[in-house]
Amino acid sequence: MSEITDNINELLWGQLLVYVLIGTGVYLTFRLAFIQFRHFFHTFTVMRGSRKSDKEGISSFQAFSTSLAARVGTGNLAGVAIAITIGGPGSVFWMWLIAILGMATSFAESTLAQTYKVHDKNGNFRGGPAYYMEQGLNARWMGSLFAFFLIIAFGLVFNAVQANSIAAALSESFHFNKAIVGVILVILSGFVIFTGIRGIARFAEKVVPTMAIIYLAIALYVVAINITALPAIIAIIIKSAFGWHEATGGAFGAMVMIGIQRGLFSNEAGMGSAANAAATASPNPNHPASQGYVQMLGVFIDTMVICTATASIILISGGLNSFNGMGGVEITQRALTNEVGHWGGPFIAIALCFFAFTSIIANYSYAETNIIFLQKKKMQGIIFLRVAVLVMIMFGAIKSNHLIWGLADVSMGLMAIVNLIAILLLSNEVIKLAKDYNQQLDAGKTPKFDRTTFPELDKKIEPGIWKINN
Repeated sequence: MSEITDNINELLWGQLLVYVLIGTGVYLTFRLAFIQFRHFFHTFTVMRGSRKSDKEGISSFQAFSTSLAARVGTGNLAGVAIAITIGGPGSVFWMWLIAILGMATSFAESTLAQTYKVHDKNGNFRGGPAYYMEQGLNARWMGSLFAFFLIIAFGLVFNAVQANSIAAALSESFHFNKAIVGVILVILSGFVIFTGIRGIARFAEKVVPTMAIIYLAIALYVVAINITALPAIIAIIIKSAFGWHEATGGAFGAMVMIGIQRGLFSNEAGMGSAANAAATASPNPNHPASQGYVQMLGVFIDTMVICTATASIILISGGLNSFNGMGGVEITQRALTNEVGHWGGPFIAIALCFFAFTSIIANYSYAETNIIFLQKKKMQGIIFLRVAVLVMIMFGAIKSNHLIWGLADVSMGLMAIVNLIAILLLSNEVIKLAKDYNQQLDAGKTPKFDRTTFPELDKKIEPGIWKINN
C-alpha cells in the first residue's frame, strides 16, 4: 500500500501540483496587484472588528480560529521536521515561498466562499469550494468531486495523521500505550464534534490563540539564547534552497517537492479547506473580501511564523545528522530538548496534543459542511460521518506513520487540483470583488457588498444571502 501511495504522490507532486500551485499563486498575485504585500497591515485592521457575529453566522474571529485550528497542527511540528530531514534546510525556503504566493490564493478562495455561501436547515451559513463550484460555475458534479475528496482528506485521513502524531509524541515522552491514547482521543473528539459548528467555533476561539502564543514564546526563547547562530541558519536555508548547498537525503527537485508539499499541508492555501470556515462567518465589514483578508493572515501566521519557529528550533539544535530514522514529532522533541533541557520533549508532546486535537475538531467541521452539500442540505449522514471520523482517529493512533502521511498527501493533492481549477475559472469574479472592496475603502467608506451591483453574481447567489439592508 505504501508503494502505491508513493507512486501516486510522485506523479501528483513531482509532475503536476508543484507547477499548478506556484502558477496559480503567481497568477493571482499579479491579478490582485500583490495584495499580500500592499494590504498586509489591513488584515490586522479587519481583525480588530472580527468579534461580531449574528444568528446566521459565527464571528470572523471564530472562523479565523477554526481555520487556524485546522492549519496549526501536525504540519507545524512534524511536517517541518520531515521536510528538513528529507529535503534539507532549503525546503524551509520553499515552504515560505508557497505561503507567500498562497496568501493570494487563500484570499481568492475565501472571498469566493463568502460570496456563494448558503443557509443550512438550521439557518446557519455554510459554504466552501463545493458551493462556489455549483453556483459560480454551474458544475455540481465538480463540487461533488471536491466534497468527496475533502471528506476523505479532512474527515478521515488527516484526522488519522493528527491522531498518529499525538500518539507518537505521548509514546516518546511519557511511554503511553498508543492504543490507550487512541481511545482517549476518540472520547474527547466525540464529545466536541457532537456539539455542532458553533460549539466547534467557540472551542477553537478559546484554545487556538493561547496555544500558539505559548509555543511561539518558547521558540523565541530558543532563538534568543542562540541569536549569534541565526545568520548562519538563514544562510544555510538560502544556500540549500537554490542547490548551492547539498540537500540532506535528496536532490534539488526532491527538496522543492517536499518543501511545497509540507507547506501546503501546513497552511492549506489553495487546498480549499479553510474556505469552508470562511463561509460560515458573518463578516465585518460586511463584504466577501473581508474574509479573504482574514484568511490571508491565517496563512502568514501558520507558515511564516509558527513553521519558521519550528524550523529555527530544529536547525539551531545542530543535530540533523542524529535525527535519521526518527518520525517528525520525535525530531522536534529531541531538538527542543537539546536546547532547553529534559522538559523540551514533554512540552512538545503537550503542545502537539493541543495543536493536533484542535485540528481534528476543525477538520471534522469541514467534512460536515461537505457531506451536507452532497445531501443537498439534508443532515442524515452526519451521524455516520461522526462515527467514521472516530474510527479513523483510532486507526491513526496505532498505524504506521509512513502509510498515513502517504494517504494524506494523495487526498490533499487531488483536492487541491480540483479547487485550483475552480479558482482560476472564477478569478475574474475575485478581482471584481477585491476592486469593489478597495474602492469603497479608498473613498473612506466601510466596505459593504451590494449584490445587485453585480448582476452576473446576483443571479447565481442563493436568495436571502447578502441582503441589502444588512
